[in-house]
Amino acid sequence: MESKELLKIGTVIESASNLIMIRIEDDETFEKNKHEIQIGKYLQIKEGNHNYVICVIQSIKINDDNRKYIINSQPIGVFSEDFKQGSSILPSPTEEVFIVSEAIMSKIFSKDSNYSFKFGELIQNRDINLHINGNSFFSKHIAVVGSTGSGKSCTVAKILQDVVGINKKTNLNNGSQKNAHIIIFDIHSEYKSAFEIESKENFNLNALDVDKLKLPYWLMNSEELESLFIESNEQNSHNQVSQFKKAVTLNKEKHNPTLTKVNYDTPVYFSIEEVYNYISNMNEEVINKIEGEDQKPKLLDGTLIFDINSYFDKKLEFVTANTAKATKASNGAFNGEFNRFLSRLETKINDKRLDFLLQPNKADGTLYKTDDFEEIIKQFLGYLDKSNITIIDLSGVPFEVLSITVSLISRLVFDFAFHYSKLKHSIKELNDIPFLIVCEEAHNYIPKSGGAEYKASKKSIERIAKEGRKYGLSLMVVSQRPSEVSDTIFSQCNNFVALRLTNISDQNYIKGLLPNNANSITDILPTLSAGECLIVGDATPMPAIVQMEMPDPEPKSESIKFHSQWENEWKEVTFSEVITRWRKE
Repeated sequence: MESKELLKIGTVIESASNLIMIRIEDDETFEKNKHEIQIGKYLQIKEGNHNYVICVIQSIKINDDNRKYIINSQPIGVFSEDFKQGSSILPSPTEEVFIVSEAIMSKIFSKDSNYSFKFGELIQNRDINLHINGNSFFSKHIAVVGSTGSGKSCTVAKILQDVVGINKKTNLNNGSQKNAHIIIFDIHSEYKSAFEIESKENFNLNALDVDKLKLPYWLMNSEELESLFIESNEQNSHNQVSQFKKAVTLNKEKHNPTLTKVNYDTPVYFSIEEVYNYISNMNEEVINKIEGEDQKPKLLDGTLIFDINSYFDKKLEFVTANTAKATKASNGAFNGEFNRFLSRLETKINDKRLDFLLQPNKADGTLYKTDDFEEIIKQFLGYLDKSNITIIDLSGVPFEVLSITVSLISRLVFDFAFHYSKLKHSIKELNDIPFLIVCEEAHNYIPKSGGAEYKASKKSIERIAKEGRKYGLSLMVVSQRPSEVSDTIFSQCNNFVALRLTNISDQNYIKGLLPNNANSITDILPTLSAGECLIVGDATPMPAIVQMEMPDPEPKSESIKFHSQWENEWKEVTFSEVITRWRKE
């Protein structure tokens, strides 16, 4: 491609590793090309006979002394036969600068065997579609950020609709079942409407809200159980932990006699009510001290307890501690220690809002037991009804167990992916059912800072961020406040989709995470329109600003029109219905 085919606008006057300064000589050239000379758009600079350095415009100003236009641009790569990001080649002063040609733009962003996933239209040229590398995009963790109203939910919905084949309310894969596996943590109940299409389209959506979700407490690991039931700041919390651990482990052994290796973390059934009985009995325990008799716990009727497992059956009545020689007995080691602990256990067990965790019954009314583990796992993975999309609706999950719920589900998915991968590796194959977990409004449960209430979810999601891709498990982290999300998680994201960001700390945070060749283009983030986004990372040939299509159907993310509603006539409310739902009646 010779320079005579290109539209020359100026020359290089200064060149550095991250800044190329360009001068436009006259008003006529600037005015004629004003539409193409805008912040965020591209230029090409001649370097040798066949190479061009591709730059993104960073700023434009006019020199008051000589009325020349000065453009500051950042080099992002080199185009020869094809485009390569980054470059040790930089143009010298006096080299010619051109508006980037449509031929080069088409070549850079064109669809090929690697770059085949259509992402959107280039803002610079709406006739050119950006195609990204789907494998690099979905396997290397994705961050989607944008302020409220920037089109974040619609962007996420459109990306996922394209993956599973939903377009204009139709299922493009009608008649066949593709192998996509996506799990969405939906904190505001927005996404169900984006994947509900007519039954004739044969698209199965696995939507699990707090009423359908079955997440038995016995699947929790030690950290999650202690987070739910034990106050770590209480003076005797170490005693609570030791006796709770002992009770849970013994109860797991009691209910799973055929298993040889059972520990505190083994995901098998135990009865939380029986554990409550055990702790209650430890709290009331009185030990026989009569000389010549066994020093065992002693009941009111004189019976001595030789098998500690009997503590699980019911709350027992012990003799009263006394010093008389004939009836001598003294309080057990934990007598009176667990009054507050028991009160908290009882409150949690009887809390109707936590039934999905503590009282999760099957359709026939029976409890989920160890043998139901497979059905529970299939529920989250979409394998009960062959669903490409599983939505975990967290809007009805009480805040105090939000972290535990996210932690438990994501950990179960990770463990499944880990063990499935190991089985495939044993026969010299790779995981062939990769999963994507979408963390919507991630700052609510994987924050940068926060107390013990976030410990469980942060640990599980951070583990996926650091190790998940090795086992076919990837993350899409979505947030309107990226500066408040765990650094560990964002630092592992190799692809960023940034919509309008108005908060200066969020803008600076994202700028610090992006590769050097995209720093300048982030200055455009506050000025993006709804649905416009900057995509940067391994999946795109170079940083680009694109317009996303609207999803169809759309997520239910539209804001309530306050003033319009206030202008309407007074509306009556059936308070009894609201209160019934509130009470979980």
